[in-house]
Amino acid sequence: MNVFRYHENPLIKVEDVKPTREDFIVIGAFNAGVTKFNGQTVMLIRVAEMPKQDDAEYVKVPLMDEEGSHLKLVIKKVRKDLPGYDFSDPRVIKYKGQTVYLTSISHLRLAKSSDGIHFQVEEKPTVFPETKMESWGIEDCRITQIEDTYYITYSAVSSKGVGVGLLATENFRFYTRKGIILAPENKDVVIFPEKINGNYFMMHRPVPGCIGTKEIWTATSQDLIRWGDHCILMECREGSFDSQKIGAGSVPIKTPEGWLTFYHGVDENERYCMGAALLDLNNPSRVIARSSRPILEPVESYEVKGFFGNVVFSCGTIVEDRKVKMYYGAADERIACAEFSVSDVLESMAVTP
Repeated sequence: MNVFRYHENPLIKVEDVKPTREDFIVIGAFNAGVTKFNGQTVMLIRVAEMPKQDDAEYVKVPLMDEEGSHLKLVIKKVRKDLPGYDFSDPRVIKYKGQTVYLTSISHLRLAKSSDGIHFQVEEKPTVFPETKMESWGIEDCRITQIEDTYYITYSAVSSKGVGVGLLATENFRFYTRKGIILAPENKDVVIFPEKINGNYFMMHRPVPGCIGTKEIWTATSQDLIRWGDHCILMECREGSFDSQKIGAGSVPIKTPEGWLTFYHGVDENERYCMGAALLDLNNPSRVIARSSRPILEPVESYEVKGFFGNVVFSCGTIVEDRKVKMYYGAADERIACAEFSVSDVLESMAVTP
């Protein structure tokens, strides 16, 4: 399959994003929801920040803590020599195998571009954690346009786990919180861009605890808030690039052949690749075809090396004249873009366009 990575990659780097506070550093600008608005390409970037680590004996942890009736950003210091604590994963701190803190906190930051390559990133957060269910951050949003409204799903992270929140906007200036639409533990929610047989559809990824694997499900709704009719859509495949966990990527693309959807697959080496699947137009809970090999995998230096290496992870695509522009997080640190055709993707899955 022919894949063209932009020569300008990475398009957005941590150096392009201003920290929220002077005592913070930006460690990641990645995993952006993407759409078109007023003729421009619009991103809501996940910006991950952490306090400057200036004490060798401690790790400083940012989180939203309750102060009166409001949440306030505070810094907690965790000693590195505490018995039972594990600091080996740069993203989290664990105690006896359980995640007890994130080392960073994320918010959404707006970026705009007239050519889809050169982006202007706003200097201040666009959507910042505000509720108890967001006290550890807001991550990895997807943007679905339905008529004149843009619906934004995101991972709401707290000590209670990862749930799914919903925002709505008509202008990317003012946002309405619709609340938590899926309780923890769940993430990677993508809403289809139109009703199908009278129902809204979503893909989501429950995170089982003692039994089961991390796989993609579908659900339906009448109002985008209350979801039911849950059923499994795609499972992990032993020995494949998606053997350990999978999750929905960008908003599905309606084609004459079916709903073309992209998803991330993770193997036993924690290597993240992007795959594709074709779903039935009238019943998106039925898979017509699926990638046997990745359509995009980490091979470039900016994809292999970073805050968490060997990762390509897309939350958004732009489709024009059956050409896909896939914007993706690279190594959990930066944003890049690759182009390929819908026809090539279908052919790679043995579907005749």
